[in-house]
Amino acid sequence: MLVAIVAGVLDWRFRRIPNWLTVSGFAAGVALNTILYRWPGLKAALLGTALGLGLLLPFVWIRSLGAGDWKLAGALGACLGPRQLLSVLMGTILVAGVMALAVVIWKGRLKRTLLNIAHLLAALFSLRMPGSELSLDDPQSTKIPFGVAMALTVVLFGIGGAMGSR
Repeated sequence: MLVAIVAGVLDWRFRRIPNWLTVSGFAAGVALNTILYRWPGLKAALLGTALGLGLLLPFVWIRSLGAGDWKLAGALGACLGPRQLLSVLMGTILVAGVMALAVVIWKGRLKRTLLNIAHLLAALFSLRMPGSELSLDDPQSTKIPFGVAMALTVVLFGIGGAMGSR
C-alpha cells in the first residue's frame, strides 16, 4: 500500500511516477513475497508483474498511458500477485473513469472526448498509431493521473480487506 500511496501523491503533484519508486516497489514485492511464501510467492510476484506490464503495454504503445503508470502496475503486480492485481486494475479503470468523467464534464469537453475515444479505439483495433492530437503528447489534452486512480483503488481494497478480516 505504501508504494501505491507514494506513487499517487507524486502523480498528483508532479504528474510523474519516478523509476526509483517503481523499481524499489518491484524489488520489495518480489523480496517480501519470496520471504513470506518461498517459491509460490516468487512465482506470484513475477506473474503479477508480467500481468501488469503485459495488460497495459498496448496503451503505452498508443501513447494513451504514461510509462510511469505502466511501471507502477508492474511494481504493484510484484507486491499483490496476479489475482489481486487484476482486481485492482479493474477497480482502477472504474475510479479513473469516474475521475475522467468529472473532469470532462467540469471542463465542458464531453462531446470532444467521446470522439477522441472513438478515434483511439479505432487506432487500437486497426493496429496503427492515432494522430498526435489524441496522445499524451498533445498539450491541449485533458490528462487523468492514472497513478492516483491506482493508488486510490489499492487503498480502498486495503481498507476493504482490513474491514473484512475482523
